[in-house]
Amino acid sequence: MTSRPVTLGIDLGTTSVKAALLEAAPGHPSGFVVLASCARAAGAETESAAAGPQGREQDVTRIIQALNECLDALPPRQLQRVGAIGVSGQMHGILFWKTGQGCEWTERGSAPVFEPRAVSHLVTWQDNRCNSGFLASLPKPASHLSVATGFGCATIFWLLKNSPEFLKSYDVAGTIQDYVVAMLCGLPRPLMSDQNAASWGYFNTQSQSWNSDILQMAGFPTHLLPDIAEPGSLAGRTSHTWFEIPAGTEVGVALGDLQASVYSCMGQRTDAVLNISTSVQLAASMPVGFQPPQTPDPAAPVAFFPYFDRTYLGVAASLNGGNVLATFVHMLVQWMTDLGLEVEESTVYSRMIQAAAQQKDTHLTITPTVLGERHLPDQLASVTRISSSDLSLGHVTRALCRGIVQNLHSMLPFQQLQEWGVERVVGSGSALSRNEVLKQEVQRAFPFPVCFGQDVDAAFGAALVMLRRDIS
Repeated sequence: MTSRPVTLGIDLGTTSVKAALLEAAPGHPSGFVVLASCARAAGAETESAAAGPQGREQDVTRIIQALNECLDALPPRQLQRVGAIGVSGQMHGILFWKTGQGCEWTERGSAPVFEPRAVSHLVTWQDNRCNSGFLASLPKPASHLSVATGFGCATIFWLLKNSPEFLKSYDVAGTIQDYVVAMLCGLPRPLMSDQNAASWGYFNTQSQSWNSDILQMAGFPTHLLPDIAEPGSLAGRTSHTWFEIPAGTEVGVALGDLQASVYSCMGQRTDAVLNISTSVQLAASMPVGFQPPQTPDPAAPVAFFPYFDRTYLGVAASLNGGNVLATFVHMLVQWMTDLGLEVEESTVYSRMIQAAAQQKDTHLTITPTVLGERHLPDQLASVTRISSSDLSLGHVTRALCRGIVQNLHSMLPFQQLQEWGVERVVGSGSALSRNEVLKQEVQRAFPFPVCFGQDVDAAFGAALVMLRRDIS
């Protein structure tokens, strides 16, 4: 009897790294079972020398350290059975490295691992160095997707103008997930799926090509742009044994975390997937044959991202999700400190959710857009309808959770979902799974059945793409 294929799924997220081992299980409702999984906080935020306080950068060494810790925690005997690796990660961001010098393979204990070498910081999707004036000065893309701050190509344009010497130090670039795949396979140049390419800007999804002519005319270093490959295809095979995973193991082209997350839990084409983690995404499958508009509309709150098999997802991607709750908690803790009191953030979080759970309704209205939105970059948050009877912690937390959901509704009205044929919402993500009040507000807002608990998991999605590829 041959053992069933085991695939390793990896997700390199904004705040954490996750790895999961999945095995095909034909009799199981989902078609797979999870053998083991592990998550580690990345703790990779670091100062930006070039962009100052507007910069949002992460130390790649720390991200890879968290990845190694995840692999180290998985059962070695199961790792020996891995036949394929799927990788996803945070979209839009960019890092640079030198061909052939991106990493060094070393022994960690008895396990072979790779460690970053001639690599820049990762400039993430949260980066704010490209203000509205700078973005307006860039050439118009030949793409249905507009370009925003934090997008890879916008960051290159900014560096070209503000730190041209920096770019001369490197000759290739990619997202963090493209980097990991390139290092595992020993690729001289990274391969990039259209999912990640579209997230950088200046990529035409219909012709599957970069806007090379437009970029070259603007003096853009197009040699930094990766080659394009189909999501779900192979990038290569591992060039070394990695922990217990044999050399020669298949590795898929890196996926976007949005697409991998949706893939992990969209049971039917009529499902919409709501993911509330650091940020918020509401995604629904577009009908087969759908083609997005030819030109970008920067003011449109819904974007159409490439999915699999040349189909698209309609996505409302809000920048304001669990990070808004975290900002509120941080503010409360800071106030306490100013008052001479010490309290843990975790205590504040659980107490405020308890208080809001007892406060079933409120007239207080919070627009929670402390980070603006890509289609409204200059919008700030606001609190209205304040009365003396609505000032308790329960009122404010209830209004904040409601505001996160209402903000999403303003971006993608739920009537639009009905027109797209949506019949059910699958709710998931770390900020939603541990917040009963947020769940209540989601159920209150949607005119469809909402099911929770099927955790959207990009690591599972990345593994599933490879698992189904092996089986088929």
